[in-house]
Amino acid sequence: MVLPLLSSVIGVAATCLLAAGAVRSGAFTLLAGVVATIFGSFIVIVAGYPYLALLVLFVVASVLATRFRFEDKRRKGVQEGTHGERGVANVLAHVVVLTGLVGLSWTLPGFLPAATTAFLYMAALAFGASDTFASEFGVLAGRARSLLTGRRVEPGTNGGVSALGEAWAFVGAFTTAVVGAGLFHLFTQPAPPVGTLLLGVTLAGFLGCQVDSLIGETLENRRWLSKGGTNLVAMFITVLMAWGLLMALGPGLG
Repeated sequence: MVLPLLSSVIGVAATCLLAAGAVRSGAFTLLAGVVATIFGSFIVIVAGYPYLALLVLFVVASVLATRFRFEDKRRKGVQEGTHGERGVANVLAHVVVLTGLVGLSWTLPGFLPAATTAFLYMAALAFGASDTFASEFGVLAGRARSLLTGRRVEPGTNGGVSALGEAWAFVGAFTTAVVGAGLFHLFTQPAPPVGTLLLGVTLAGFLGCQVDSLIGETLENRRWLSKGGTNLVAMFITVLMAWGLLMALGPGLG
């Protein structure tokens, strides 16, 4: 769907105000705020309010997670940015796949129906929340192990996981599924059944977080990918996994 003119103006205005607030609060750099405004405006115009609302809630949750016990993270040298701010690379890593889904659904609705788009979009953000929560809370754990080898590593190490981080990874994915299902129901936009959303989105988001850890321990540690590149690739893989889950859980929807 494409919003009518008045709704589009309201959506873009809201996107600009929210991005400006993120820059003013120090959550985004100025350039990151500009990029977020451009991509967010496209998403809300082409897809509608629930897509923007879910994205905004993800950003808010990420900022809160980043600032939780921030001084402890800074002492360990595992904080986001210098003061917890997110730069343009981080924003692009999390919004490019989302925008691509929305754009593809808009131009090729026969290939990517609205209900499928909603599911994949939620799964991509479930990965983002899962990965962010696992990282921001997991670095505060007392111990961590390599997901690939099982060896002890310092919390915050690429590929390192902990029980605390994994628990928060699940919380991030599941919360995104619950909130997403509620938003799409509230705005009466097409989406798969609630049971399919809760199970599929949560599972895809959590598994995507594990994929991110594996890519971080292998490709990122070898400097073949940056942190943003790792997030981007992992989100894309999450969408592919989610598509497969959707076809398995809801025949005819994928």
